[in-house]
Amino acid sequence: MNMILSFRSVLVGLFLAFALAVSAPSASAGDPVIDAAKAAGIVGERADGYLGLVKGDAEPTVKRRVNEINGKRRALYERLARETGTTVEEVGIITAEKQFAQTVSGHFFMGADGRWVAKP
Repeated sequence: MNMILSFRSVLVGLFLAFALAVSAPSASAGDPVIDAAKAAGIVGERADGYLGLVKGDAEPTVKRRVNEINGKRRALYERLARETGTTVEEVGIITAEKQFAQTVSGHFFMGADGRWVAKP
C-alpha cells in the first residue's frame, strides 16, 4: 500500500511541477510594482507559495498588488489541487520550491522557519 501511495505522490508531484511551470509565472512575473518591491527588499516569496511583505511599512500600492497576486495564486492552487486530488497547501509548498529556485540573488524568500533570508 505504501508503494502505491508513494507512486501516487510522485505522479501528483510531476503533474504539479508541470502545471506550475506553465501557470505560476503569470501570477506575478513581470509586474513592475512587485518586481521593484522585490528588488528593494520589501516583498519576497513565502514558504507557502504566496508573496509576503518583508518589511511591514510597504506602500499601499505594493500591499494591494501583493493581495491581488496572492488571490490569483490561491485560485490557481485551488484548481490544481482539485485536478490532482491533493491540497491547496501542498500545491503552495511545491510552488514555493519552484519560486525559491528562480529567486534572483539579493531577493528575499521565507524559509520554513518563518524567517526572511536574502538569496546569496
